[in-house]
Formats: sequence, structure tokens, C-alpha cells
Amino acid sequence: MEQRARQLGDIRCLFLDIGGVLLTNGWDHLARKRAAANFDIDWPEMELRHNINVGTLEEGKLSLEEYLARVIFYQERHFTRGQFREFMFDQSASYPEMIELFSKLKANYNLKIFALSNEGRELNAHRIERYRLEGVIDAFVSSCFIHLRKPDLAMFEVALDIAQVPAAQIIFVDNTSMFVQIAKSLGMQGIVHTGYQATVLELGAFGLQMDESFGTDTQLALYPQS
Repeated sequence: MEQRARQLGDIRCLFLDIGGVLLTNGWDHLARKRAAANFDIDWPEMELRHNINVGTLEEGKLSLEEYLARVIFYQERHFTRGQFREFMFDQSASYPEMIELFSKLKANYNLKIFALSNEGRELNAHRIERYRLEGVIDAFVSSCFIHLRKPDLAMFEVALDIAQVPAAQIIFVDNTSMFVQIAKSLGMQGIVHTGYQATVLELGAFGLQMDESFGTDTQLALYPQS
């Protein structure tokens, strides 16, 4: 492990996805399906309308209110926008062991940590505040802020410009393998996140190792906590 770390050079920065790594996905197809069942909404119609508008929402070119008007409240409903927004926001949960892992690695190795995520502005702000992600993340390169979204190569290039760290000294951690492949094409190191234990081992192979006691009492599978 130490030899591999020396060959790759010192790691100075981590790029992390939020949904699927630090938190559950905020508004994925499972959350939308739960919403459709809870509010008795026609699922195929809702999904069609979502797919048409999600890119514009995540690029920060459509507000949450405008999204809801197009996807949900294009017809009269028996529930309010406030009730639907509350349900939508409540779908998020944290992976506390992952947040703790990166917090300790940041402190131990003096790492820069940046978030690269595809999220609409209002949901992104809610998740950052609710789970106090600003305590771990130095900067949020969110799609809604820079008007680009993964897999757009330009989003990764903007993150590199902001970080001001050579690509070879950055590890990109994401649960989507395609996004990790794109990061690697730009010279970054990459980890496809599948679970706590696997990611700890992969980070260790890059020289980012926790002390032996860390995580021994932690469940190695990911269990969301609100």
C-alpha cells in the first residue's frame, strides 16, 4: 500500500459525490415512486414530466417551484406544495460513518475536500444545512451553482480549476462508475464507492489510512440515518 501511494504521489485533495456517498440520493426514482404512492399521483406521467425537466432543475436554470408546477401541480391536487416539498426533503438521510471517515481523513492528512454533485438548488441547500456538510466540505461544486452537471466533462474541469491541485493528487469518489471513468480520463485517481469497508480499503491503498481502532465498532454496511 505504501509503495503504491509513493508511486502515485501524495494525495492532497478528494472530490466526493454527495448522494450515494455522504448521504442517500436526494430525489431519485425510488423517492419519486414513494411520493407518487403517498400522494396518489400517476407514476408514469410524473416520471415522464420529471425526466423532461430534471436536467434544467439540476443545472440551476429551473427553481423548485417551477419544477413542481411542471411535474406535479400542472393540475389541481388534494395536497399543497408545502406538503409535497416537505415529503421531498424528508427522503434524504445521512451515512454518518462516511461523514466521519472523511472528516477524520481531512484532519489527519490536511486534505482539501470538494463536493461534485448533481442537485437542484433548494434541495442541495437543504441537505448541506441539515447534515452540516460544510463541516467536511471546503467547496460545493454543485451542478445548480455552476450550471453544468455530470457527466459533462466541463464540470470536472471547473472543479480542477477551483481546487488548484494537480489531477494526479486528487481522488474522485463516486458511486457511479461512468463518472469515475471520466475523472480518470482527466488524470485523477478514482474510487467507485460500493460501501464503507471497500472504500476504506481503497483509500488505504492510496496511503490514506485510519488508525487501527477506527471503524472497528462501526457497521460496515451503509445504513441511512436521518
